[in-house]
Amino acid sequence: MIATIHQPQYLPWLGYFNKVDRSDVFILLDDVQFKKNDWQNRNKICTSQGEQWLTVPVLHNFGQKINEVKIDNKTNWQDSHLKALHMNYRKAPFFDNYIRLFENIYQMQWELLVDINIYLIKEIIDLLGIQTRIVLSSEFKVSENSTKRLSNLCKAVDADMYLAGADGGKYMDAIQFEKSGVKLLTQDFYHPIYNQLWTQNHSKNFISNMSVVDLFFNYGPKSLTIIRGEK
Repeated sequence: MIATIHQPQYLPWLGYFNKVDRSDVFILLDDVQFKKNDWQNRNKICTSQGEQWLTVPVLHNFGQKINEVKIDNKTNWQDSHLKALHMNYRKAPFFDNYIRLFENIYQMQWELLVDINIYLIKEIIDLLGIQTRIVLSSEFKVSENSTKRLSNLCKAVDADMYLAGADGGKYMDAIQFEKSGVKLLTQDFYHPIYNQLWTQNHSKNFISNMSVVDLFFNYGPKSLTIIRGEK
């Protein structure tokens, strides 16, 4: 059984869901330290002017865990994000198929960052048609750090293989995994090039590493095929 482990990000990119799709169980690492202005509270979409950040404002103290971080709801960030999606994707082929989902989500009241992140991730996984089981690391009370923590989480879900990101081998202790009876695998994801609304219509170069919403609005039901690198 293959497990992959990742922090719950905000509207993640394609490679994130490629890892989930290639695994039997996906462990959302929700009880590690939060990193502000990393991918946990922001991501990018494609616009006529290039990349645009969508950032969820947060209230946090240094050392707080991801599942403790509160959203700063003094700002009207939900309307801002929804308007950005409307403005930049309303002419995309599958805009009408998916915008209602985001309208509903941005109308909800969210107190914790982890809650909207996990909700979005689960909704996107469902829309993609991925069947991977999803659990939270906080369910298992594993306190070790670094590689040992990851290998113990794998054992907690009865996984004998761990799928790391492309750079995982550079900072993970493969020997520690082997001692734990878990085989370390490395993701070989190559970012696909697909027709984007703004780059295709304005003769611009493809912009990679966008949030998966960019792919959704442009390719709809074919999105998972593209994430898998299939034609």
